[in-house]
Amino acid sequence: MEDDVLQSAQDWRSAGRGVALATVVETWGSAPRPVGSQLAIDENGHFAGSVSGGCVEGEVVTQAMDVIADGKPRTLEFGVADETAWRVGLSCGGRIRVFVEKVA
Repeated sequence: MEDDVLQSAQDWRSAGRGVALATVVETWGSAPRPVGSQLAIDENGHFAGSVSGGCVEGEVVTQAMDVIADGKPRTLEFGVADETAWRVGLSCGGRIRVFVEKVA
């Protein structure tokens, strides 16, 4: 799957689109995707891959659009209590840290 994500990012850049790449860089407790999982996002909001799920992934896409626009990388951290974990896309509580950078 990782190769597909990077291929999508490369294809979108080759087509002249702005692209960001989000990578899970740390997890604590339970997380739906392991460290190294990636999500490619283009300037039109298309995406390939996965860094989490639910509301977390939606927020990563939103932040990636800002990264594409201003070129400034961001480190995002998400964490929730066990009782609300499923609702926002983290399977059993836990936290994740995601680094989002523009693809040059």
